[in-house]
Amino acid sequence: MTAIIETERLTKSYGGHRGIIEVDLAVERGEVFGFLGPNGAGKTTTIRLLLDLIRPTRGQATVFGLDTTRDAVAIHRRVGYLPGEFTLYDRLTGGQTLEYFANLRGGVDRAYQRSLVQRFDLDPSRRFREYSKGNKQKVGLIVALQHRPELLVLDEPTAGLDPLVQQTFFEVLREAVAEERTVFLSSHVLSEAEKTCDRVAIIREGRLVKVDRVDSLRDLAVHEVELRFTEPVPAEEFQRIAGVSNVVVEDHLLRMHVSGPIAPVVRTAARFELADFVSREPSLEDTFLAQYGTAAVEVTNHGR
Repeated sequence: MTAIIETERLTKSYGGHRGIIEVDLAVERGEVFGFLGPNGAGKTTTIRLLLDLIRPTRGQATVFGLDTTRDAVAIHRRVGYLPGEFTLYDRLTGGQTLEYFANLRGGVDRAYQRSLVQRFDLDPSRRFREYSKGNKQKVGLIVALQHRPELLVLDEPTAGLDPLVQQTFFEVLREAVAEERTVFLSSHVLSEAEKTCDRVAIIREGRLVKVDRVDSLRDLAVHEVELRFTEPVPAEEFQRIAGVSNVVVEDHLLRMHVSGPIAPVVRTAARFELADFVSREPSLEDTFLAQYGTAAVEVTNHGR
């Protein structure tokens, strides 16, 4: 396969502050590549380096085989970019904003542009300053998508979108991949990556800690489970279940962490008088702390 994005020991330091440290990536043509990490991990710094919005302290990166610091203009022609903070001219309407960026591109397929506006349920007549965060995000997504770029670089693309619009976004991504276009997507939501990505890289404190197939995320997903019973139950019944940890008993309430299949917990709970059952997916930050602690972690690379 052809690598669309490659980095070699890519490093960015902000004086005494950490950016990213010796990041090695290879993103193949036609895949959705997830770049995951908690806030402040280095996701946005990496994206800005790939687009030559900032320059590396050392190391190098290529996009389409072109050096990001020497050939940025040529790269930008072939990329659709959604920044993490999308702000534009307050007095322009959404439609005028789309038109402005379409003209910068030398024109776009108007029928496709209109279909995106319709699918994302955007009112293009309103001024940008009147939009909610979710509607501003819709404008940003359409700007990134409307010229059908070879590479989509999306920084937290679903932020502020309601669930129905998120589903539309996922559909549009699948269509892009069907056309053999490539997506580089940053996120801090595990379930989002599971729905959209082929492979993922996980970054923490500026360093890659894992690059693998998206299936490996299921090994990371540790759910917080609360079981409320009508009477006290023996905690040891749950403690002996594989994947269950951190069992805490509070009167008729049991709290625990469950990794892997949750069915054994459900079957055990059904043997008692169960009053309530709650399962929550923890944040990626909490998952990382549970998996990696604060120590340095050796990078693993699999599943290219």
